This record gives sequence, structure tokens and C-alpha cells, in this order.
Amino acid sequence: MNAIAPKFGVGASVLRREDPKFITGKGCYTDDIKQEGMLHGYVLRSPIANGGFKIVDIEAAKTAPGVHVVLTGADVAHLGDLTSPMMAPGPDGVKPPTRDVPILCKDSVHHVGDAVAFIAAESLNEARDAAELIEVEWQPRDAVADTREALAEGAPLVWPELGSNVAFIRDLGDKAEVDAVFAGAAKVTRIEFVNNRLVCNYMEPRAAIGEWIESENRFLLTCGSQGVHNMRDFLEGWVYRGKEKVHVVTPDVGGGFGPKTFPYREYALVLEAARHAGRPVKWYSDRTEHFLSDAQGRDNAVAAEMAMDENGRFLALGIDIKANMGGYIHAFAPFIPWLGAIMATGVYDIQKVYLRITGVYSNTVPVDAYRGAGRPEAAFLIEKLVEACARDLGKSSVELRRLNFIKPEQFPYRTPGDRLYDVGEYDGHLTAALAKADWDSFETRAAEAKANGRIRGIGLSTYVEACAFAGSEPALVRLEEDGTVTLDIGTQSNGQGHATAYAQFVAEKLNLDIDSINMIQGDSDRLEKGGGTGGSRSIPLGGVSASRAGEALAEKIRKLAADELEAAAADIELETGEARVVGTDRRVSFAEIAKKAASKDDLKAWGEFDQNEATYPNGTHICEVEIDPDTGKTQIVRYTIVDDFGVTVNPILLAGQVHGGVVQGAGQALTENTVYGEDGQLLTASFMDYGMPRADDFPSFDFSTRNVPSTTNALGIKGAGEAGTIGATPAVLNAVTDALWREYGIGHIEMPCTPQRVWETIQSAGK
Repeated sequence: MNAIAPKFGVGASVLRREDPKFITGKGCYTDDIKQEGMLHGYVLRSPIANGGFKIVDIEAAKTAPGVHVVLTGADVAHLGDLTSPMMAPGPDGVKPPTRDVPILCKDSVHHVGDAVAFIAAESLNEARDAAELIEVEWQPRDAVADTREALAEGAPLVWPELGSNVAFIRDLGDKAEVDAVFAGAAKVTRIEFVNNRLVCNYMEPRAAIGEWIESENRFLLTCGSQGVHNMRDFLEGWVYRGKEKVHVVTPDVGGGFGPKTFPYREYALVLEAARHAGRPVKWYSDRTEHFLSDAQGRDNAVAAEMAMDENGRFLALGIDIKANMGGYIHAFAPFIPWLGAIMATGVYDIQKVYLRITGVYSNTVPVDAYRGAGRPEAAFLIEKLVEACARDLGKSSVELRRLNFIKPEQFPYRTPGDRLYDVGEYDGHLTAALAKADWDSFETRAAEAKANGRIRGIGLSTYVEACAFAGSEPALVRLEEDGTVTLDIGTQSNGQGHATAYAQFVAEKLNLDIDSINMIQGDSDRLEKGGGTGGSRSIPLGGVSASRAGEALAEKIRKLAADELEAAAADIELETGEARVVGTDRRVSFAEIAKKAASKDDLKAWGEFDQNEATYPNGTHICEVEIDPDTGKTQIVRYTIVDDFGVTVNPILLAGQVHGGVVQGAGQALTENTVYGEDGQLLTASFMDYGMPRADDFPSFDFSTRNVPSTTNALGIKGAGEAGTIGATPAVLNAVTDALWREYGIGHIEMPCTPQRVWETIQSAGK
């Protein structure tokens, strides 16, 4: 074995190799691609949230200047709908029917922004002008957008033929058993809240280019995605139902966070329009269209209760979740609340759980996976509930947590949700975070704030999440004739730094400078399969595979070098692009080895790690806020994080992932909210109305790790991409609530804690 190159190997803080390209404007995103003869697509969308429609005339649009294609529902009737594979049987054992997303609506619409026609023209402006010429008769019906209101008696029905707005029901646990525990409990704490709806505002809105490649008898789709293989399989299976093949290419991607995983109707539309026109067709979303068409996140109405003994030990947990699905069942949507349900007990030893999930149709944009996908909702629920339990008991929330933590000696630990936690030292990172946050001196800071007319609060969350779920992510490495190494892998960087992190794994095995390792993603033809990016899986799964591929290639290089240098392979060491006989100056470069190889197969190596369980990162977040009671403005003044990510691959990349996640989580707690009117109109459809978090909303983060290596991952790595979001939202909300409780006895406030909401809450308490 060669010694690890600490400058580049796993554990080194290597700066992102991708950044010079991006910060100098040399990245290539889907909308940067220009092709000869390319047409531009535009989607005609519904202005009403619920009702029927009839397209009266399209002739004027078809003959408008520059127009080549006009598609309506009748023109794409041969295509399948975007069907969810995730609907599970309900308590009665019967799988409920889904309401799938049509490529184009045929006679009814179910949210503002629903697609009714597609126009492809020489320019985007010509396509827009033509859309205005399409004559549509709209037949609006009453709409419902709020989750709870959708279940109320007499509520408008999204799908009248179903008889209600219930999409599905799923249970977890034994209700009678849990009810019995509650009946005998010394203390019960109950909470209700709304986990507010979010719009995933990645920097690059979605875009797609469709082409029909006659010579290959298949489509070519270029789009920003979170994995080309999944996108290919979705389109071939769901839309074309095996009748057509689709080659998918993804260039640079400006953020994904979950919603770029899915196939959307626009992708099928550009493909069909391209086949009709015989020319490439591009569609690009503007920001308002993004608000009206991309899957949104969260939106649960929750009631939860905890049964405790006289000492505050948690005995049983009961949860009722009303999960808004929107107007249709989107790709993974039914699975998202379930993914949270199976993590509902968090870091606590709670033996009995009963949970019911009710999926709810509403006249809103469909909801699906958004950073964390169910696990942030679970962590928020349990951490908010634990704080409420502490207030009811008059106990320290820190000590209540310690009393109920799963202890190190209990691992591996099977949860009521059937997750198998392999390792954990929760009190360890809690204690470290408390010290770093100066928890014990908070009262002094609170007194100083009050003297300055502010109220100060401190809140924490201790979280665990399941990520990097069971599966694999194969990697292929190849030695090129110039001595560089190419890595092919089926994940997709959306800004995480894959080109740097993966190179570290390979560099470690080849003792090679990472600048000599080139990563290629985003082409479904280059690899047979790939799992894509999502669920914090890329590095725990793909990184191990890249490491194994690098090790296998190193062995091949040693063998080829040994033949060339007339030595034993065991005597060959690799260093900086050369193979040499140990203790001599006899050497041969990687480039020479590649040029002289008898077979190209001798220069390639596969690596694949198949993991049989998830990894379980965990940690403690502590947030301090100051509130101006005269305006309600809340400012985060300190933020401390101590996380357990197992083995750290690259500390600086890890910090970036956590910082970004904290901002998204805090954004939900303080500023972000998707608001629909009673008529289903989206009232927050631009950055003028939707409260994105800003840089000056945050202090510097104090981030550190206290790692316990995973035993389910071959290298001890735990996923990290979503963890910041999971820990942040409850920590920030708990800090705001702590401030309000201390000063006004207010134990609950809904998110987001905007200045207006905080001010009104304070005024209500005063009255």
C-alpha cells in the first residue's frame, strides 16, 4: 500500500476545483446551450385554481408569426401521465387511486399554473404572443388551498369523483396499545402546528432542450437534473411506457435540493415538439413560472402528544399528520411524510408510537421532496414537542433530553419506525455544543439584551436523520494516454463539489495530484446505471465506489509497471503520476504505461459498494436570537453546531454544506412561506413577496464535529448534505419561542416568525 497523500486524500481540506470555472462565468448550464435552428417553447398555464376548460380555437396561434408547433391535451394523449410509484396500501390493505400529473390537461385544471397548451416558435416572444391567441373557455369552480380546510365538511373538492379531498391514509404503530399508555401516563403534553410550505428557489430555474435524433431513433433530452439515469428511466417508463428510448444529458446545474430529481411535463413537451418540428426545442422557466410549476416542499398540519412518567421519561408518542399533496400526486410525494414518520422518535428512546398520515388534495402546486424530504419535518416535530414537554414539566430541556436519549450501550438500536441506528453518542455532541455556545452564561447575555430594549432567547435541537439509504453507486476509472485519470459516476453535482471530493478518493489510492483526475457525470450513455444525487448519498456510496475503483486501477498500474520495469508488482510504488521500483530510480510514467498497454481494459477499473442500511448523521444545533419587541424583528446573534458525520472527507466542503443547510432551515423558521389566497391564487409568486433569507440575516457559524464512524458504511462516512436543514429549523424556532416564553409566557408561534407575526403575537399576549 502507498502512503496516503495528505494534501489530496480523504480528510484533507482541498478547495473546490470547480470554482474558478463558475466564478469566472465559464460554466455551461442548459440555457447556455445554443443550437442551429433551435425553437423556443412556452407553456400556456391555467389562470384558475380549480375548474373545467375548453380550448375553442388554436388556428390563430398555429398560423402566428414564427410558430411551428402548437400542442394541446389531444396531441399528447398517446403519452402516459407522470405517475407516482410511491402510493402504498392504506390501513384497509387497499392501495388508493392516484391522480397523476398529465403532460397537458385535457378538460380540467387543479392548480394555478396547470399546463393546457405548449407552443414552439422561432423566438420566445413569438411563442408567448401565439399563446395569447389561443381561445380558452374557463369554467372556474370554488377552490381550496389550506390543508385543514380541505378536510372540512363542505370543502370544495379538487377531484369531485373521489367524494373527498383525502388522497390516502397510512398508519404506523398500534393505536390501542399507545392509547393505553397515554391513559396511564403521569403527564401528557400536546402541541399543534403547521410545517409551512416552501418553494425551492435554486439559483438556476429549470430548463430543457428536446431533440429527436432520427439516425438513432430516439430522443435526446438536455436538462438540469439530479441524475440522468433516473430521469431516463422515468421518461421511458412513465411517459413513453417502453415505446421510445431517451438519451439524457445534464450539463452544469445551479442547485437541485430535491425538486430537480423529478420528470416534469415540460421535458416531455420539448421532446414531442421537437419530433413534430424536426428541430431542437428549448424551454426555460422564468422565476414566476418556477413558483407555479416546480414541486414545492413541506406543508403539513400536525398534532402531536407525548406521554411521560412522573420523572419526565418518554413513554409513548402519538402523531397526526395532514400532509398536503397539492392538486396531483407527484413523483415521490406519498413517501415523503412516511420518510419522516419512520424517524419520528429522533434521538430518543421511545418504545411506543402511533402515527397517522392523511394525504390531502388541494388546489395548489404539488408537493414533493425538498432538502431533507420528511426528515426535517420529523426533527422539527420531535424537537418542538420536547421543548413543550420541558415547559410543562418545569424542567431543563437539556436534562430532559439527556434523560431520554438513546444511550451508547443501546446501539445498534431498532426504532419503532424500523430504522436500525448503528452508532451514536448524542450526549457527547450536546455537551460539546453547550460548552461552545456558552450556554451556562446565557442569563447574563439575556439581561444585557433586556437593558438594551431587546428580548433574547436560546434554543437547541438534537437531531438524527436517515440518509445514504441502502443501495450502490458504481464508479468507473480509466487511465488516459496523457497520464490523467477519468472517473465516470452516475451521481450529479448540483453545487456540492463532487469533482473535488471524488478526486480525493481516487487520488488517495493512486498517490496522484487531484488536478490529474477528471470527473464526468451527466450522460446516460456513458454508464449503464446510476442512482443520482439525493438523500445525501453521493459521497457515502459513490465515494466508497470511487475509492475501490481507484484501488483496483492502482493494482492494474502496478502490474503493468512491473512488467515494464521487470520487477514484482509488490515492489512498485505510485507517486505523482509515476510508478517506480521501491528504493531505486527505475520508473515509468502513467502516460507511458497507458500508451504501451496491450488492452484498453487493462487501463479501466470498476468499483461498487453496495450498502445494506442507511447512515445516521446526528448533531446538536444551538441558536440565540434577539427580538425587538417594538417591531417584532428577530435577529440570529449566535449559532453553534456540533455534528457527527462519521469520517469527514473534506472539512471545508463539509462546512459549506452545513452552512447552506442552516440558512435554508432558518429561512423556513423566520422568513419563507408560500401563501395561497382562498381562490387558490398564489400570492407569493416572486421574490417581492416570498421571503428568501439573506446573508445579513446570519452571524458567522461556529461549526465543529464530534464524529463516531458509521459501521454500515465501508469507510465510516455518514451523509451530510441535508443535515444542516434538519437541525436548523427547530433550533431557530425554539430560540424564538424561548424568548417569547421568558418575557410573555408565550409557548407557541407558527412559522415563519416574520416581524409582523412576532409583533402581533406579542401584542396578543399583552391583551
